[in-house]
Amino acid sequence: MTHGYTTGTGTSPEPAGPYGTPYPEGAGTAPETPYTLPQQRAGEPAPEPEPTPRKPGRDRYLDLLRSIALVRVVVYHLFGWAWLTVLFPSMGVMFALAGSLMARSLKRPALGVIRSRVRRLLPPLWAFSAVVLAMMFVNGWNPAEDPDHGDTWGLIGLFNYVVPIGAPPYPWHVGSPSGLLEDTWAVQAAGVLWYLRAYLWFVLASPLLLWLFRKAPWPTLLAPLGLTAVVGTGVVTIPGETGNAVTDFAVYGSCWVLGFAHHEGLLKQIPRYLSVSCASLVMAFGLWWASNHLGPDGWDLNDIPLAQATWSFGFVVILLQYSPSWQELPGRLAKWDKLVTLSNNRAVTIYLWHNLLIMTTVPIIDLAYRLPFMQSERATGALDSAYTLWMFALVWPLIGLMVLAVGWVEDLAAKRRPRLWPNGGKGERPRPSGGARRG
Repeated sequence: MTHGYTTGTGTSPEPAGPYGTPYPEGAGTAPETPYTLPQQRAGEPAPEPEPTPRKPGRDRYLDLLRSIALVRVVVYHLFGWAWLTVLFPSMGVMFALAGSLMARSLKRPALGVIRSRVRRLLPPLWAFSAVVLAMMFVNGWNPAEDPDHGDTWGLIGLFNYVVPIGAPPYPWHVGSPSGLLEDTWAVQAAGVLWYLRAYLWFVLASPLLLWLFRKAPWPTLLAPLGLTAVVGTGVVTIPGETGNAVTDFAVYGSCWVLGFAHHEGLLKQIPRYLSVSCASLVMAFGLWWASNHLGPDGWDLNDIPLAQATWSFGFVVILLQYSPSWQELPGRLAKWDKLVTLSNNRAVTIYLWHNLLIMTTVPIIDLAYRLPFMQSERATGALDSAYTLWMFALVWPLIGLMVLAVGWVEDLAAKRRPRLWPNGGKGERPRPSGGARRG
């Protein structure tokens, strides 16, 4: 399967005073001793004004990275351009952002944090699974008789559509090749669920990983790269979906722990020139390894685990090292503020549904061939040559419709008031910093 995306919004931070420090006990009460304003003596310079307290809020730089990652995932699954995995390794970025937010949340009791993260993940998955499974069953799929799953294991595997601890079963071909959707639609629709499985594994492992990171930061940070070198290169082969799950965990494990390093301030302790230089060397190794282990799609790093792990690791180090921590998008980026806010609030919905919606564009565009002015060979040829571009143009309105239709489930999962279009526009209250799961 191709790896392409997931995040949800974090919980509100505990009450804090200026600069993020907790309010001291008894704050807000009258001081015990009177306070007199200091008098400025003649000839002395005026005192420097106190810095304006930084208001708690979302880190818009991280929000922007998450939005770029989501868009890149949709474009990749639409056009299939292998070079996009090199240009911007979306999955590594999204796992790193989720890891940073998980480390922040683990200031609270671990069990409550895990329960909150799982609760935010499952209801959007259930909405997706209900639709996809209904479509499979209507088209005649019987998991108990599927030759690739079969018998009792096929039925047990359906549990992964409820809690994604493993790989959900799905038919490689279902329906008719001449049907409304291509008969491989189930592979494309359900194949994206690998990300939710990896995310859930990371969430469950985070209390232990964060403890290990604080005890031994560098071994914990680099260990997943070593594990990838073992299980992702054929030195040790783990068969089946268990092997895929372990490989995914290894490939993106260092990116997740990089999120810990970003939150804990470890990256800021390293001179920028040193971290960027080392990251560049790791990325260069990744490209060298990829050049000697090209997969069926060439430079698609999703098919080359060690290259994906090292390239994503170095890329994320550089992104987080230069992290400017914007409270507002600056300059020309400000015009994208509402779309960035919307995509972060609906990241799980966008990720889950985008592949199915890409396929849905096909029967819609095919209707154009029936129009009276499309009956000439010239008109048909023009549509054929621009078919993928029409898919690209059409998928975004379909994603918008899906956000309206089921996106509010993410709010219910987070125990918030349901919202149809949460883009931060007029009437929406600003929310404290959180983060996406995704991807």
